[in-house]
Amino acid sequence: MKRELLICCMLLAVGSWLTVNAKVTLPQLFQSGMVLQRGKPIPVWGKADAGEKIVISWQKKQYTTVANDDGRWRLDLPKMKAGGPYTLEVKSEGVNGEKLLFEDVMVGDVWLLSGQSNIDVTIERVYPQYVDEIDKFDMPQVRLFRVQNETNTHGVQEDIRRTSINWKPLTKQNAWLFSAVGSFLGKRMWEKNKVAQGIIVNSWGGTPIEAWISADSLMKDYPMLIKRLALFQNDKYIRAQSQANAEANNRWQELLDKTDGVQSYPLPSYQDSDWQTIDQNNWSWRGTGSVWLRQHIKIDKDHAGKPARLLLGTLFDQDVTYLNGKEIGHTYYQYPPRRYDIPKGLLREGDNVIAVRFINKYGAVHFIPEKPYLIAFGDDRFSQNPMPKDVIPLDSQWKMHVGVDMPNCPSGDVSMQNQPTTLYNAVLYPLAPYAINGIVWYQGESNTGNPAPYADYLKKLMGCWRDRWQEQQLPFVIVQLANYDGRQQTGNPQPIRPQNDPVNSNWARLREAQRLTAKADARAELAVINDLGETVDIHPLRKKEVAERIGLCFDRLIYNNKVKLSPEVVSVDVTGNKIQLTLDQPIQEGELYTFEVAGDDRKFYNVEATAKGNIITLITPDFAPRAVRYAWKDNPLRANVRSLTSIPMSSFEMNF
Repeated sequence: MKRELLICCMLLAVGSWLTVNAKVTLPQLFQSGMVLQRGKPIPVWGKADAGEKIVISWQKKQYTTVANDDGRWRLDLPKMKAGGPYTLEVKSEGVNGEKLLFEDVMVGDVWLLSGQSNIDVTIERVYPQYVDEIDKFDMPQVRLFRVQNETNTHGVQEDIRRTSINWKPLTKQNAWLFSAVGSFLGKRMWEKNKVAQGIIVNSWGGTPIEAWISADSLMKDYPMLIKRLALFQNDKYIRAQSQANAEANNRWQELLDKTDGVQSYPLPSYQDSDWQTIDQNNWSWRGTGSVWLRQHIKIDKDHAGKPARLLLGTLFDQDVTYLNGKEIGHTYYQYPPRRYDIPKGLLREGDNVIAVRFINKYGAVHFIPEKPYLIAFGDDRFSQNPMPKDVIPLDSQWKMHVGVDMPNCPSGDVSMQNQPTTLYNAVLYPLAPYAINGIVWYQGESNTGNPAPYADYLKKLMGCWRDRWQEQQLPFVIVQLANYDGRQQTGNPQPIRPQNDPVNSNWARLREAQRLTAKADARAELAVINDLGETVDIHPLRKKEVAERIGLCFDRLIYNNKVKLSPEVVSVDVTGNKIQLTLDQPIQEGELYTFEVAGDDRKFYNVEATAKGNIITLITPDFAPRAVRYAWKDNPLRANVRSLTSIPMSSFEMNF
């Protein structure tokens, strides 16, 4: 009898412990400071013990639900108008049930921004373009959330990783390493609509569109992609490959450092008179390993000892930069601009030495000629728009010495983020059904090698994301590829010559896929930015202007369908060798460039074009035209069809 009583007491104690310690959890998106979407039901969901009663307190009302047999629960709060701050309380009911409290909750508009590295580009990167505006960032009604990178080859997962940015307000400090497009979009939409803005950034540099599409969407038409994914559904293999790649990199660097003159070459006292002299604008070291450059620069008494900033353009690939023997900057890959701060007291009157150690695991070491190379002084030294007033330009002549010739660094990197569906599984699927107002898709550079299937991929992406949110009218803004000369991707160290003759550009083909996909979808718009890129930089800095174009698209999709966007051709009339294109709006009048026509042989020729009102007139050579295209280049610098508000027209190709 005593034994039975003891067992009964123990069971009661365990049951009491389970009740008291019943744990209720919500996804990572639910944090104090979050923004909830106005005008739509507000899903709140999570996990608890099976059968546990969940009570949500919101706006002086209580709502209840019960966790199912799997411990999952969901409750949709009613639609609300914009407002706040509010408090959301979620608790599991029971003896001393657990309670979660979310404070400073706003109701407004929530935007999801996704894609690759041009979404990733941070406020820190674009700061020189908008110094005064960023210095004044202080917008507590705009909240920032960054999804942490993660992949999953096995299937969808329930939640994202814990993030370091949990709905932080827009300030210079909070936005410094946050998406520039996201920051400027939130600021723009707040200034226009005066309701709280939630910006969720979910992007990964260099990723192809296939990684962001569900397996179900790819299976029917692209079964080989799913078979490829199966190769990576072995965690042991992935760990082994990743470890091998890390070991190869470490060993390569170890051998490089062992024989390179790291200790002596940066020193001002080192004698470089026997080094070869090279011109940075007409030079490349074609090999892998390390190469050293040194430049002597004279500093006068007025500038000696003052803090400054060294601008070294954008270099290929890695660099470690020294001034008078002290390291002032180190960049590990080709894309970031080299902006290295020189501390007070380091520059001295008279001779100073800048030493740059290039490290390349592949390709040709080179400078990007179109970038700035100078030392800037004064309070405006952080600005590049306009450029600082007090600068000392660097010479294009450098002393050069090969450090170590090395073989290419072996790579076993499996790049899981580039495999089909891995990002949909890990960082897209878990975000739904968090209510959002619209999606920005800013991606495509990584698919320019094979643009043929991109339109279908993009249609599938939009479809499976809308399915995930169970909202078929969910607005999408597709940001079209900016102008950029893709030939830089080959590591070509020479200045790029403009593409004047007709060329079958892959970048234009992908832009066309983006244009046609947006045009075919009543709830999508195209943000045309073929005037905001840079010839030699795949990450152009004018991200505020990109955000403004995105904002205009959402204005039209959500708030006012009369908003004018990029000019579009609505009809074509061909009479003899004259073509008239009628647009949906008047454009800036005058002579137009980058129009091409083709006949039956599909060979394109440049043609003259003029604009008057909303009509573009083309005079073709002496053949019957069968096709016309516009701005059909990687980098259509001369393209000049613009609306009366200066929004450019998209590139296009039309057949008759």
